[in-house]
Amino acid sequence: METRAGDPGAFARFDLTRVDSPAFVVDAAKLRENLRILDDIRERAGVKVLAALKAFSMWSTGPIIGEYLDGVCTSGLWEALLAAEHYDGEIATYCAAYKEEDLDEICRLSDHVIFNTPMQIERFGGTLLRARSRGEDFDIGLRINPLHQEGEVPRYDPCAPHSRLGFPIDQLKDEHIELVDGIHFHTLCEQDLEPLKRTWDKVFDHLEPWFGQIKWLNFGGGHHITRADYQRDELVEFLCDVKDDTGADVYLEPGEAVALDAGILVGTILDTHWNGMPVAVTDISATCHMPDVIEAPYRPAMLGEEPLDGIQIDEGEGGAVRLGGPSCLAGDVIGDYRLPVPCEPGQRIAFLDQAHYSMVKTTTFNGVPLPSIWLWDSESDSLEQIRKFGYEDFRNRLS
Repeated sequence: METRAGDPGAFARFDLTRVDSPAFVVDAAKLRENLRILDDIRERAGVKVLAALKAFSMWSTGPIIGEYLDGVCTSGLWEALLAAEHYDGEIATYCAAYKEEDLDEICRLSDHVIFNTPMQIERFGGTLLRARSRGEDFDIGLRINPLHQEGEVPRYDPCAPHSRLGFPIDQLKDEHIELVDGIHFHTLCEQDLEPLKRTWDKVFDHLEPWFGQIKWLNFGGGHHITRADYQRDELVEFLCDVKDDTGADVYLEPGEAVALDAGILVGTILDTHWNGMPVAVTDISATCHMPDVIEAPYRPAMLGEEPLDGIQIDEGEGGAVRLGGPSCLAGDVIGDYRLPVPCEPGQRIAFLDQAHYSMVKTTTFNGVPLPSIWLWDSESDSLEQIRKFGYEDFRNRLS
C-alpha cells in the first residue's frame, strides 16, 4: 500500500536523543497546522468536522483539537467514555454491532448513535425509546454501504465484496429511513476528492427520494484533507453543492488528516549482522508498534533516509539495511533502508508519520515494551513526556 505522507517538517531538526527509546513524539505545532486547515474547510463549507478517535486518540491533545473542530467520532463505549472525559463538542458513535448492555451508556454520552443495520435499530427499539424518555437527547443514524469500491487494499475497503460494514444501499427502503435522523457512509482510505465525488454520485441516486427527510449526512473518514496536494477549494464547492441539493447538514470525520505528519516513532539499533545483506534489530517492532506495516502492508518513511533506487541491495557501504524488531515473529520486519546514521548498535533512527493508527494499535506481544509518548512544540521547542509505560502495564492486561 502506497502512502503519500512522510514529510519530515520540523522533525528534520529534532534531536532524537532528547527522548527515551522507543518513543512516539507528537509535534503540537504541526497538529495545530492540520487543525487550522480542517477548521477553514468547516467554516467555508458550513459543515461539521469531527476528529476520529480510532485513528488518533492521544487525549492529552484533546484541548487543542477542541479549539478547532466540532467534536469527535467514536467506535463504541470505551471511546465514547474517553471522548466525554477529555474532548469538547459533539460525540458521534458508530459500531458495527452494539452490545445491549452498552447501549444505555452510549445513548447518554452520544449526540449521534449510528447503527450498522436497520435490524439492530429495530431490535433495540425499546432501549432507544426508554433512553429518550429519560431525557437523553441523541439522533439515530444508519451506516450504508454504497456498493462502490474505491479502496486500494480490500481489507481496508468497506465496500469490498461481502463487507460487514454498512447496510447495502440497494436494500434501503422507506421503512428504514423512517427509523433514522441521518445517514452515514465511510468508504475512503488516505484519499482525495475524486473518490469521494464518485462515491457520492452513486449514493445520490439512491438517497434522492428521501432528500428533505434526511436531517444529516455523515461522509465518514479517509479524507486526506491536510495533505499538501488535496483539492481543498474544490472540496468546499462540492460540500456546498451537497448541502444545497439535499437540505441536510454534512459531517466529515477525518482521522489521519488530524495528525498527518505530526508524529514520529524514535528507536535505537540494538544489534547488526550479515545474512546475505546487512540486517539490524531495533527496539521498534513492526508487529507491536506499527502493525499496519505488516497488515496493509506499507513501508514507512524514515527521517533523513537516503534515496533508494528501487530498493537496490548492494553489498557493503551504501547498501540497504533490513530493519526488524526484537520480537520472535519471523515477519517482524519493518523494511529495507539506506540509513542516515552508521549501522551500528546505539544509533538512533525515527520513522515518519506515526502519530495516527500506530499509537492506537500498539501491543505488548512477546513482552516488547510500549513506546513512551512525548509532546513537542516545534514553535517553542518545549518537550514534555506525557506517558511512560512499564512492566506493570504489560502485567496488568494479563491474568
